[in-house]
Amino acid sequence: MVIEIKNLTKSFGEKEVLKDIGFSAQSGKAIGLLGRNGAGKTTTIRIIMGVFYQDGGEVLVDGKPIDREKIKIGYLPEERGLYPKKKIGEQLVYFGVLRGLSKPHAQEATARWLQRMGMSEYIDKKLETLSKGNQQKIQLAATLLCDPQLIILDEPFSGLDPVNAMLLKDVIKEMIAEGSAVIFSSHQMNYIEEFCDDIAILNGGRIALSGEINEIKRSYPRNNIEISSLQSKEIAPFIIRSLSDCIESADIDEKSSAVRVRLKDPKLKDRLLSAVMEQGFDIDCFRVCEPTLNDIFVEYAEGGI
Repeated sequence: MVIEIKNLTKSFGEKEVLKDIGFSAQSGKAIGLLGRNGAGKTTTIRIIMGVFYQDGGEVLVDGKPIDREKIKIGYLPEERGLYPKKKIGEQLVYFGVLRGLSKPHAQEATARWLQRMGMSEYIDKKLETLSKGNQQKIQLAATLLCDPQLIILDEPFSGLDPVNAMLLKDVIKEMIAEGSAVIFSSHQMNYIEEFCDDIAILNGGRIALSGEINEIKRSYPRNNIEISSLQSKEIAPFIIRSLSDCIESADIDEKSSAVRVRLKDPKLKDRLLSAVMEQGFDIDCFRVCEPTLNDIFVEYAEGGI
């Protein structure tokens, strides 16, 4: 299944919020939908779900207009939507029925997902009695009750401790492996890199950058080299002294104690490696320094709304 967001436009009054945006998500993969606050992410998500209607463009599933009666969508909003004073089991069953499950199937799904989340003992507890992290797990259970084909996650790891974050990561990876398509919106770039093959960065209602993460990283100049060694203090001056015609700079990173070298040409990295190895230095790691996803996000999202 391929969900295609094609040429979407949307205005509220005189303010144009989405400006001809497009990207796609497909079964068994996750795409990161990124952007600063106000860039248009939430509006896009609401159009996909049918909460808002676009002014122009289409939401397609396998090339045809989306039929939300046939496509099961699970949505985990950033602002949680469960009832704090209601019993957990009762409201999960209620949400399951609202999303098309029979009551017996909703009860079975509730029991199954509470067990998967390690929350079975809280089935008769009110939501407000749980910690923020445990409430988040209940919210994810509600999102997945109907075994959705498309899962939309908006800051799913907000406020979670490392143990609960690990559980949620495992569950999301299972859903991807079982064929769900995932649209993942977060400002935590480490999670985007862990789950997503592709990204789409929104800036001011437009797609500023989209594509496969590794390809995007490899499109940047590859002349920044990091050399990790216990002999960094000897390696840096050797490079400056012996390879001045090859480099623009060579210094020691204060945090990692690795040598950072900027080459005049990426093709010179083999010469750099050979010279360092021939000198007999003990090298732990020699690698090209690609930009982090956070670096890329700042570059393309800066200056947006």
